[in-house]
Amino acid sequence: MGMISEFKEFISKGNVLDLAVGVVIGAAFGKIVTALVDGIIMPFISMITGGVNVSDWKHVITPAQIGADGKEIAAEVAIKYGALFQTIIDFLIIAFVIFLVIKAYNRMRAPAADAAPPEDVLLLREIRDSLKK
Repeated sequence: MGMISEFKEFISKGNVLDLAVGVVIGAAFGKIVTALVDGIIMPFISMITGGVNVSDWKHVITPAQIGADGKEIAAEVAIKYGALFQTIIDFLIIAFVIFLVIKAYNRMRAPAADAAPPEDVLLLREIRDSLKK
């Protein structure tokens, strides 16, 4: 019974709900960034590289072997680094946008540096100073 009540307490905390919302929003944001990279950024990179699709970049170690009948006997062995390159670009964009969001959030949370002390604090300071004399 103790574990069930601990689990209920854990689930009922606000942090778990915040985390769940963050994961769902993060997954949706990841799809947006992937669409941005696939649809806008990678075509520009392909244009620069002569029309080659970045995700198709690979280093062939052993080419495919094709028999006399035209069928593939053995598949090619290749290091496909293009997909890794595209995923790294996705990650960098997501990390940069999250950095900007956190930076803006921290700027909103920061208290005003030039905030004057409340009137009651000023009054108490005057009383303190007059009692010292």
